[in-house]
Amino acid sequence: MALSDDIRLLANVPLFSGLGEDQLRLIAFGAERRHLASGQTLFREKSPAECAYVVASGDVALNATGRSGKSEVAGHAGPGTLLSELAMVTLVERKFTAVATQDSEVIRISRALFHRLLEEYPDIAAAVESRIRDNLAAMATQAAAMQHRFD
Repeated sequence: MALSDDIRLLANVPLFSGLGEDQLRLIAFGAERRHLASGQTLFREKSPAECAYVVASGDVALNATGRSGKSEVAGHAGPGTLLSELAMVTLVERKFTAVATQDSEVIRISRALFHRLLEEYPDIAAAVESRIRDNLAAMATQAAAMQHRFD
C-alpha cells in the first residue's frame, strides 16, 4: 500500500483527526505495516504493550478472559480502529488478545515514533492529550455499562 493510502487511513483515526499532512506523513513513514494471516495472534492479553496498531484492512477479534476464566470475544476491530492507544504514551498491559479473523493488515505505531511526533510538533501534544483523556472517559463508561456481564 502506498504512503498516501496510509496517510488517508490515519487521518480517519479519531485520535489523529485534525493532524496536518506533515504530522500524518511522519507517522505513516515511521510506522511498520504488518500482514496477519487468518487465525494469527497480533498480541496477547496481559502482555506488555510497547506500541499501538491501526487496523488497515481485515478484521481482528478482541478476546478477553471472563470471570469464568475462559476467553470470550469482547469485540471486533475493523479498518481504522486504533488498538492500545495508551501504549504510545506509556508502558501498559494489553487488555485483550487480538487475533485476525481473516487475512488482515495492521500499521504498528511505536511509542518512540509517537514521542517523536510530539517532540517535533509540540503544539499538537495538548490536542492529542485531550483526545486520549476523552477516549479513556468513554472507555470507563463503556466498561461500567458492561460490568453486569462479569458479575
